[in-house]
Amino acid sequence: MSHHPAYTMAIICAFGGAAGYASKKSIPSLTAGISIGALYGLGGYLIKGNKNYGHEAAFVASTILAGSMIPRAIKNTKPVPLTLSVLSVFVGAYYARKIYEFRVGA
Repeated sequence: MSHHPAYTMAIICAFGGAAGYASKKSIPSLTAGISIGALYGLGGYLIKGNKNYGHEAAFVASTILAGSMIPRAIKNTKPVPLTLSVLSVFVGAYYARKIYEFRVGA
C-alpha cells in the first residue's frame, strides 16, 4: 500500500509539468515535472516490487520537490506552489517514517 502515494505524486508532477508547458511554454516546468514524476514512479515501482531503495527514491523526490516549491510558495501565495509544497512535505514525512520503521524496526 505504501506505493500509492508515490504513484499519485508521479501523476500529479507529470501532469503539472505538462500543464505548465501547455499554458506558458515553459520547458523547465515540463522537464522538472517529468523528472520528479519519473523519480516518484521509480520509487513506487520499487516499493510495489518489494525491492531495495524504493522508499528512499520517493523521499528524495519529495525533498527535491519541497526544495523547489517551498520558496515559491513563500514568495507568492499562488495555489499550485502552495499545494505542491504541502503535498511534498506530507509525502516526504510519510516516506521518512517508512524508512525509519524499516531501519530501526519501530
